[in-house]
Amino acid sequence: MKEEIIISGFGGQGVLSMGKILAYSALLENKEVSWMPAYGPEQRGGTANVTVIISDELISSPILNSFDTAIILNQQSMDKFEPKIKPGGVLLYDPHGITRAPVRKDIRIHTIDATEIASDMDNSKAFNMIVLGAYLKVLPIVQLKSILEGLRKTLPARHHKLIPMNEQALQAGMDKVK
Repeated sequence: MKEEIIISGFGGQGVLSMGKILAYSALLENKEVSWMPAYGPEQRGGTANVTVIISDELISSPILNSFDTAIILNQQSMDKFEPKIKPGGVLLYDPHGITRAPVRKDIRIHTIDATEIASDMDNSKAFNMIVLGAYLKVLPIVQLKSILEGLRKTLPARHHKLIPMNEQALQAGMDKVK
């Protein structure tokens, strides 16, 4: 098994954190992992993306030209990464702020309205965990318990009180992905 993932959106949407938690969770399951963030000088508001590779075997390079999965959170990322999804791959996106829906017919396309769900939860910071939950429903590459343990390991102890809210957000994403 090898899954090559790009997660891309605006800085401040939790793109890098989502990738870090996913990568750490895979490590907890004794998988090989590569996590490579990329962002411009405008970390908040500028475009940010992270490449995550999860594999049962050694990973030869973190540099990718195409992806098994793209998680897209803004139009610029849709324009850049939709063409780079391998045929038969997965595109998961939040339609909020997307002005041109995906056009590919050779990939599986799923939507999660994480912006609306986070608003309904009255917690915009839950956005990235909603998206991650949707991804885990579409492609359960790691177990939910590993994600929760990854949260405990990556969040500072002072934020551990937020783990139950994050678990609710993950579940909401799993329940509402289309």
